[in-house]
Amino acid sequence: MNDMRDSYVFIILSNAYIGGMFTLPLRYLYRRVWDMAPWKLIVTILGASYLVGTIWGVIQNFSYWEFYKFGYRPDEWIWYFRNTLGSFYIVLCWSGLYFGIKYYQMLQKEKQKALQAANMANEAQLKMLRYQLNPHFLFNTLNAISTLVLCEENKTANGMVTKLSDFLRYSLHTDPIKKVPLKQEIKALSLYLDIEKIRFEDRLSVEWMVADEAKEALVPSLLLQPLIENAIKYAIAANTQGGLIRIVAKTFGHDLLLEVSDDGPGLDGNTSKLDSEGVGVGIANTKDRLLTLYDDYSFALSANEPSGLKVNIRIPLEFENG
Repeated sequence: MNDMRDSYVFIILSNAYIGGMFTLPLRYLYRRVWDMAPWKLIVTILGASYLVGTIWGVIQNFSYWEFYKFGYRPDEWIWYFRNTLGSFYIVLCWSGLYFGIKYYQMLQKEKQKALQAANMANEAQLKMLRYQLNPHFLFNTLNAISTLVLCEENKTANGMVTKLSDFLRYSLHTDPIKKVPLKQEIKALSLYLDIEKIRFEDRLSVEWMVADEAKEALVPSLLLQPLIENAIKYAIAANTQGGLIRIVAKTFGHDLLLEVSDDGPGLDGNTSKLDSEGVGVGIANTKDRLLTLYDDYSFALSANEPSGLKVNIRIPLEFENG
């Protein structure tokens, strides 16, 4: 207060700038330790804040004594460490503000995802009726049932009606964004495939390769059904000899790996049926659902050997009990 020269403004601004620059390595450090256990994170924040605050305090004292007081200071070096506790508190407050803002941004992002997922639920429900249970499937199934009745194969027709009823009930009453155990999904897909087997008889062959540890993993309901429907449409129905559909599920580390493949013409065959990018309605629908439900996933189309199309999906491995 007794020596307030104009240059003191420069000292204040320069010290503020230096303090701001010191937060850059702190940001890098905090990003690296973000997923640490809470007590480790707190210790890291306190230690890093104290270290940076002390260094910043020494630099402030040095600039004050050397540039503002022209070197006039006591001879003890300890004077350079005066008021470093105040600098520590400032850095600690900045650290708290940093984590507060980051957690707030994460919360807003999760809220946005929840809203998107809620909106997608209604959209997915419509897509389920339009794409996964399209009129062609219902028409073909009912036509097959009618034919069985005319041929007096009432037992087979009754079984087909029962399977269709069970599959429709599962499709309509299952939340599109709810994840279900894979074994439950397999049961529903088996109903769908049993109906198609009655239509195509010996032309449709199905091979299941599901690992035991994958059966309890959670997957979005009816995730694979559009892919299987695509395979039936482009690989089985289009081939007078029929073909094979293979469904594979296994775990790898913290991921669940799913695969649907067929031995039809594939991408090297009649690609016009899949559009210019080789993406059909069922495939596009599946990709949209994965994009909405997961941050970390992969979806890939590739040629199946010796012929056909293969769809590979990787999603995080999750269980009902966490």
